[in-house]
Amino acid sequence: MKVSEIPYERYTIEQARAEAETILRSIAGAQSGADLAQARLEFLELYKKIETACALANCRFTLNTRDPFYSAEMDYYDETMPLFSQLQHRYEKAMLASPFRKEAEELIPARVFAGFELSQTTFSDAVIDDLAAENALVTRYSRFMGDLVFEFDGQKMPLSVLRGKLEDSDRDVRRRAAKAIGRGMEAHAGSFDEIFDALVKIRTQIARKLGFENFIALGYARMGRIDYDERMVAAFRESVRTQLVPAVARMKESIRQEFGWERVMFYDNEINVKGKTPAPVIGTPEIFEQAQQMYDQMRPEIGDFMRRMLAAEAFDVEAREGKWGGGYCTTFPLYKQPFILANFNGSAADIDTITHEFGHALHADVAFSHDVPSDLPLGMETCECHSMSMEFFCHPFMERFFGEGAEPYRRKHTIDALSFIPYGVIVDAFQHTVYQHPELTPAQRNAVYADLEKTYRPYLSYDGIPYLEQGTRWQYQMHLYESPFYYIDYCLAQCVALGFFSLSLHDYEAALARYLQFLRDSGSVSFEALTVQAGIGSPFAPGSLDRILADCGEIFSLS
Repeated sequence: MKVSEIPYERYTIEQARAEAETILRSIAGAQSGADLAQARLEFLELYKKIETACALANCRFTLNTRDPFYSAEMDYYDETMPLFSQLQHRYEKAMLASPFRKEAEELIPARVFAGFELSQTTFSDAVIDDLAAENALVTRYSRFMGDLVFEFDGQKMPLSVLRGKLEDSDRDVRRRAAKAIGRGMEAHAGSFDEIFDALVKIRTQIARKLGFENFIALGYARMGRIDYDERMVAAFRESVRTQLVPAVARMKESIRQEFGWERVMFYDNEINVKGKTPAPVIGTPEIFEQAQQMYDQMRPEIGDFMRRMLAAEAFDVEAREGKWGGGYCTTFPLYKQPFILANFNGSAADIDTITHEFGHALHADVAFSHDVPSDLPLGMETCECHSMSMEFFCHPFMERFFGEGAEPYRRKHTIDALSFIPYGVIVDAFQHTVYQHPELTPAQRNAVYADLEKTYRPYLSYDGIPYLEQGTRWQYQMHLYESPFYYIDYCLAQCVALGFFSLSLHDYEAALARYLQFLRDSGSVSFEALTVQAGIGSPFAPGSLDRILADCGEIFSLS
């Protein structure tokens, strides 16, 4: 079945309540751990219906944020999702309180119950209206970004297309693109600040009603983090500051000298190879043809999955007005079907997307194929390992997309991967400060961001770029509005991906086998256990960044 043919029908809160009440009665009347295990399976089936309906509505809304039908469906789920969460809260509470819990733990992984315990801290009936208000604000931001257009050289274009100009080999084009971004954002500064300010306030209110001092701990709990905490993340950020930032600064200085720039500007950040910036030498249809051949060559089973994705028309990659401006992989669990949305702009990022999001989709297919339960705690740091690592496993095949530019692309992609980590840490540190001090004004928040840029990217200048020089780059980082405390997961996963890359340079087939095992085991053991089993080691372990620098030193010219 093609994705466009998947039937959509609103799954109502009334339907969910009726099914949930039956399951709750079964838990209350359970006579054994086996009865609880059966109730769990029934609730997982119920949640597949919720997840599928919500995912379909969101997918079709993001394909066209101006579609009145799916816009209305998103309004419905924004309002009722807290009520679905209420049902899940009651189910988890009943499972935890059952006298047969200990017996059930022989049949249900202990990590599932640990996830239940953490989830219990994230919800109460007292915050239902607040959660609906938060959801509405997030959807408002998505609509706002989907409608936003920028003027560049007499043309109007979405941000996703304009950002592609920041990779142009002509520095003047990049400079003008950065200024166009700044001017366009400044024209809507009030909306950016109003929406974010409202989100900070409502999230803080929710956290305090739930008994938290601020939103930080609640944000971690919402992310389902049972494997690491705020203290470990803070230590990781400090390691990045002391170990990685100096190395990246040396690398950027070397690039600056090579290009003869007086300083590295914001619009130079994506440029690190001489000559024309690597870009695909083929169009979108050919990209998919070559991707199919690449995945066939990588492993037959991976190629088979790509073929099924194409047959289902499970990609939408063309940028257009009204389309949500980011990229994602989602799934429709009832149909065991992943789907990938992207916004191609003719840059190397198009290939990054077709490899990155495909890694997410491949893990989803593995999970569907092995009937992996969806309630196994699976952190987003682990999910991002699936995608970021696949980018590197595709390195040997880049001639298919870039021709003679393949080697410059590989170098650029690898340097970008390392230099991304300090940026990701900025985003994480920024939101920690924002939610620790929710009283900050918009100007004060911008000042916090500007100071973090100086700490973690001291080599980069925003001087002379309208609006962005005020410390506002964070405003089009969608995760800050839509998925707070997600972004550090990219940094942790990048470390793991670089570890897989290092392994692949020594023995590609063995490294790929370890990666596929990593996919299969995800969720069943802790994040750190997964990385150790893969032969990479935890990003939280002392000296982990030193190992990355040592392994990749030659490639990055860090010596």
